[in-house]
Amino acid sequence: MKIVYIQKKWFVLIAVCIGLSAGAWYMAKPSAVQTVTPTAANEFVINMVTGEFKSTTEDGKEIEAYRWDPGTIYVPKDQPIKLSIYGVNGKEHPFHIEGTDIKGIVKKGSETVLDLRFSKEGIYRLICDIHSDIEHNGPMIAYIVVD
Repeated sequence: MKIVYIQKKWFVLIAVCIGLSAGAWYMAKPSAVQTVTPTAANEFVINMVTGEFKSTTEDGKEIEAYRWDPGTIYVPKDQPIKLSIYGVNGKEHPFHIEGTDIKGIVKKGSETVLDLRFSKEGIYRLICDIHSDIEHNGPMIAYIVVD
């Protein structure tokens, strides 16, 4: 009887230690990677990269698609925004933001920084001019949601 009691005591102690360790890990682990960094004067820096998917079809044809990542960003109306886009895949991506006069180029290994402020709510499309549709390894479109 005494041996069973000691074994139960150790079992309970070990279970409590495991539970506390799991709880500490859960509380300390990062739940998400931050892509928006608040700065002074209510300005936000949004970080984006260029990406690429490649695959081979059953008949041996190589296919690929380029994308902006993240593909959708949310920004507040009438707030200054810095959109930082880093070129990872693809030599260069000339782009425009639909409904604005904003244009630029993202080059592989370089950062392109845009100062933005949207005065109208809505959805604005960030479109790569080279990869605008499936025939050109796209569509490489990100959505900027302003509200």
